[in-house]
This record gives sequence, C-alpha cells and structure tokens, in this order.
Amino acid sequence: MSIVESVRREVERNALRARNGIKMAAGISSVQTGLTPRDRVWQNGRAALYRYRNDDVRYRPPLLVVFSVVSKAYILDLTPGNSFVEHLLAGGFDVYLLEWGEADERDARNGFEYYVDGAIPAAVREVCKRSKVDEVSLIGYCFGGVLTLLHGAHHPDAPIRSHTVMACPVDYARMPLALAMTGGDDLETILGDDGNVPADVVFSAFRSLKPTADITGYVDLLEKLWNDDYVQAYQAMNGWASDHVPMAGELARQISTMLVEKNGFVEDDLVLGGDRVSLKSITVPFMAVFGEKDHIVPADAASPVLDLIGSEQKTELRLTGGHIGLVVGRTAAKTTVPTIIEFLQKQSEEK
Repeated sequence: MSIVESVRREVERNALRARNGIKMAAGISSVQTGLTPRDRVWQNGRAALYRYRNDDVRYRPPLLVVFSVVSKAYILDLTPGNSFVEHLLAGGFDVYLLEWGEADERDARNGFEYYVDGAIPAAVREVCKRSKVDEVSLIGYCFGGVLTLLHGAHHPDAPIRSHTVMACPVDYARMPLALAMTGGDDLETILGDDGNVPADVVFSAFRSLKPTADITGYVDLLEKLWNDDYVQAYQAMNGWASDHVPMAGELARQISTMLVEKNGFVEDDLVLGGDRVSLKSITVPFMAVFGEKDHIVPADAASPVLDLIGSEQKTELRLTGGHIGLVVGRTAAKTTVPTIIEFLQKQSEEK
C-alpha cells in the first residue's frame, strides 16, 4: 500500500470513528439482542422455560439449556449471526432454555433445593410433555452447569440422554470469583434489604478479577471504532458483561459453605435435602467444555469434573478462548458449537 493510499484509508477511518463515537455518546447506536423467536411455555416464580421456534427439527431428544443465576441469558442469543442458540437450531434440535430471572425478596430463601430438586425436574417434565419424548439432553452454562451437576447427582434416574457443561466450576479452591461474590464470613453484611446479594456486588466481583479490562477495552474500541461490526459486537458484549442480576441469599450461603469452604465437589462432600449425593452418580454420556483463557472459571477449576463424574463415556473440549468466547464469536462458530453439535447428534436419533 502506498503512502497516499495509507493516508486516505486513515482519513476515512477517522471519519468513521467520529461518526460512530458521536452515535455511541448520544445513545443512538444501541444493539438489539436476544432476537431469535421463542415462546415462554412454563414459569415458576421468576424462573421461566422458553422454547425456541424451529421448523426443521431433525434430531431428538430436545435440548434443555440451563443458564446461570447471576447473569442474563441473552449472551446465548446475542445478535443475529452471533448466537449459540441459532447454531443449535440450525443443527436440527428442538431447543429449550431455562433462565432464572431477577431474584427479589420472594426468592431470598431459595437454595440449591429449589433449583436442583424443584425447578429443573419440573422443566424436564415440561420439555418431555411438549416435545412428546421420554428424555432430554441437558446443557449447563457456567453456574447453570453447577445446578445440572447437582441435579444429576441427586436424581441419577432422571430422563437425561446426555449431559454437557460449559465453563462450569467444580474446584472452588481455584475460584476467586465465588469468594468475592459471596463475601465469605462477611456474607450477611453484603446482603441487600431483600435478603439477596445485590446485582452491583455481583458486578463488582466480576470486575475485581480483571480490574484493567475497562481500560484495555476502551483502547481497543478507539482503535477499531471505524469498524461497524466491531462496534456492534463491543456494545452487545459490553452491555451483557455489566448486566447482572441479584443472587438469592440462601443460595449464596450454600455456595459459601458447601462449595467454597468445604470444596464439596472435589472432596465428594455434597448434601442436598438431607441426602448425601455424589457426582459419581452421573453416568450418562458427558462432555465438559472450558477455555484456557477463561479468567472467570479458570481451566483448572473446570477440568476436574471429568475425574469426578461416573460416566464411562466422557469428552473434554479444551479451547484457547475465554469465558464468553465459548458461546459467541469466531471460536464458538468454528470450534465450540460444531463439536458440541457433533457430540449431541451422536447421542441423538434422527426423526
């Protein structure tokens, strides 16, 4: 490229930077997320089960995706063309999503038993009824994976065909986020008036893991502000990363004692509803997906799950990406999702 062409290109990019910067500053450059058509088919309190519309279902059983409790689920359906859900639908699956909504004072006493012994089994029954099947394939993302693991441990006879967890922590000795979010011995002092861990505490816990992320993010944004696609992706991702929800107070207490203090998964010291349970009870085909650069759920906090479960057929998908990169972006589209779809199709049957 000649000097003249290089100067011309930079002038054009500076003009685009100015245009996009003005639009962002004025708040007229918003990005719509979660646009894949879906229907709410079941609800219990703030928990809701959604079924995504798909006229080309080629495999069964259906997929039930269980999301985390402290973030909003639209990261799985970020924008058209950059959507984990879109890929699953294109793979020929009937896809359901269980998300937890925003905890309020009515949820303060919800512990693991509500999620693991109540809501997930009810959602599984609803999926089976609506799709006219006897089993589902389960996918748990982040803390949603923790919930599905506990469900599998406590309900080993549940109608689950296969089990996948993504960025799912099991070794809490290697999870600084958990301690930051639940406050350790100071948990009661950080609970809000509604009895829950406030959303801003959750946000601060995430931010504390990478305190310079905002600065480096702005530097990258300034450099690439001329690129409309980059700006759109930045806005969508940055918006989700700061869009947290409260955590039920009782759940935070149980995480603090059972998972952080006792490291219950690794030490095989798990009690639910008065029953001692173990991940060895999970025996269905299993896949664990995690990222080497995940600063939220480090690889060494996620990888032990394969040694803890009882499944004979188990698969590890270890990627170089980070926490969010498992479900959105080029790595997800080229590696994560195709591998997950291939695994799920092998455990499924064609209609």
